[in-house]
Amino acid sequence: MSKTYHVNIATRTRDALFMTLLRAGVNMGTTSLLTVRGRKSGQPHTVPVIPVEQDGERFLVASYVVVQWVHNLRAAGAATVTRGRHSETISVTELPAQQAAPILKQYLSQVPTVRSYFDATPDSPLEAFEREAPRHPVFQITTKEKPSRRNAV
Repeated sequence: MSKTYHVNIATRTRDALFMTLLRAGVNMGTTSLLTVRGRKSGQPHTVPVIPVEQDGERFLVASYVVVQWVHNLRAAGAATVTRGRHSETISVTELPAQQAAPILKQYLSQVPTVRSYFDATPDSPLEAFEREAPRHPVFQITTKEKPSRRNAV
């Protein structure tokens, strides 16, 4: 049975630290900042994400099940991804389970820290990842606006 994701003070502190470091331009692997408008408030919300690349395409995976940024991204259909000093406006398409399965399998292999939130293991067949897809949505990224260099703060 997979672990349930709970936002607590440790999670908030970790995310705040990651966001501070990422905004300062510290390279943390492929970790990026996703900024998406709130579906109710309309205010921008920023969270750290780890995009995955497969066959020249990029994807966002909901590692910890369907959280607020997933709901907001579904509603908005667009967001901004920032890595280092480069930002780009993106649009996304949520993949059906069959297409999401190989992406989830690769993601689980590349990001071992999220394994406890999945019932499948990196060695599981694709069918197991198809069953995970409703709990861990996968979004294909399409660039709307070419990356731009942010002004130094």
